[in-house]
Amino acid sequence: MKVLLLGGTGEARSLAQVLTSAGVEVVSSLAGRTTDARLPVGEVRSGGFGGVDGLVAWLRAHPVDAMIDATHPFAATMTAHSVAAAGQAGVPLLILRRPGWTAQAADRWHRADTIDAAAALLPTLGSRAFLTIGRQGLQAFATTGLWTLARCVDPPEPPPTWCTLILARGPFDVAGELDLMRQHRIDVLVTKDSGGDMTAAKLEAARRMDIPVVLIERPPLPADIPTAHTSAEVLAWLGDRPR
Repeated sequence: MKVLLLGGTGEARSLAQVLTSAGVEVVSSLAGRTTDARLPVGEVRSGGFGGVDGLVAWLRAHPVDAMIDATHPFAATMTAHSVAAAGQAGVPLLILRRPGWTAQAADRWHRADTIDAAAALLPTLGSRAFLTIGRQGLQAFATTGLWTLARCVDPPEPPPTWCTLILARGPFDVAGELDLMRQHRIDVLVTKDSGGDMTAAKLEAARRMDIPVVLIERPPLPADIPTAHTSAEVLAWLGDRPR
């Protein structure tokens, strides 16, 4: 069996290892937007496909038994492209998504449907903000009037002049997040509901500091495409595919 794995996440790297160990031939596709990306085992292609038509053309030129979308929970455009291309090329599609975070009793979470909604809400909650939303969407916070610390893996282009920027890649630990947030006197955190353990330490730090968190909701998944949360569920789904 051969699968195209749309990756770029920790779950995708783990899944590539599991599938390869199970005898599945895996081609992992990375968007190529992150420098020094951690590569999965097996064959890797880097760079976009060129939209839906490009992905359909690739699928027809490189036949696979299934496609698995294990991209970031906020990679809505890529997921939409994978759904459309799978339908046109007649390739079974499964979406792998880690669960979102669950609030605890001491949390002060304020959910926002969009980045713009989060930016509008932010000035009502604090005066020194910590943005951990990645480099895309930062500009929406440029006019909040708050002192802002932004953390990204790769530098935004053009570099923002309205905030203090730090570049770092997770995983992060609670002690480090507490030190960072106390050093900069952070009183409100903004993040996406990405889920997972690699970046969850900031939520524990905010909980201990008793500061509010603006949590940006995930884009909805297509209702007619099967979804898995673990590698075991992916293997079970593949086991039902014709070979």
